[in-house]
This record gives sequence, structure tokens and C-alpha cells, in this order.
Amino acid sequence: MLVNLRRAYLSYAFGMDIHPTAEMSLSAKLDRTFPIGVHLGARSYIALGAVVLTHDRTRGLYAHTRIGQDCFVGARSILLPGVTVGDGSIVAAGSVVTRDVPRDCIVAGNPARVIKCGIGVGAFGRLPDADLTESRLAAAGLA
Repeated sequence: MLVNLRRAYLSYAFGMDIHPTAEMSLSAKLDRTFPIGVHLGARSYIALGAVVLTHDRTRGLYAHTRIGQDCFVGARSILLPGVTVGDGSIVAAGSVVTRDVPRDCIVAGNPARVIKCGIGVGAFGRLPDADLTESRLAAAGLA
């Protein structure tokens, strides 16, 4: 409920391009200095503490930052202004994305580098075996 209210607030009050099916943690930070530069695709998720930047005051840069469909942006990641995360990609936790991420890839590190391509994900960037892994953990009493 709160996430839906936040998405509506950011979309209507600030003019951010956030798809109605996109989700984000309440602690995710979306740049409000150049809010029309934030673009979040369908069925994508931004995890806690992740930052999506659209401006850089030191360079006087204002750029559109795009996250495609079915993407996952991990906790405490930073997407710098002007980068595009391709459809079906995963940004690992703590990554600093300085360049575009190709579609269907996993990136990690500072600066983020491609660690695997050709991945297949479902909605919100979930890997195909994620449900099975969760079920096994729950059966073992660990989830």
C-alpha cells in the first residue's frame, strides 16, 4: 500500500516515469533534482538503499537514467546519471553503475562490470530457480 502511494506521488508530483507494475523499497532514493530523468520499467524492483541519480552538480550534468523491464537493482547500489540498465538485467548489491548495462546480464562491483550474460529472469529480475530455492529454505524452517 505505501509503495503504491509512493510510486503515485513520485510519478504525479515529480513527473518521474515509473511504470505502474514497478516496485521499490521505501528506502530507495530516486533523484528529485531532475525527476523527469528517472525511468523505471515494468515489473522492475529497486531494493533498499539503492540510489538512482539523474544529475551531477560538479559537471553540470542532467541526464536520463533508465531501468528496463524485469530488472533488479540490488541494495545500496548506485546508478550514475545517464546510464541505462537493459531489460532483464540484475545489478548486484553495492554496485556502482557508471556505464550502460546490456540486456539479460548481471553486473557487480565498483565500477560495475558484467559478470554473466544471457541470463533469463522473470518479473522483478527473479532468477528461474528463485521460487524453488525459497521453497527449500521454508521447508527447512530457514525462511
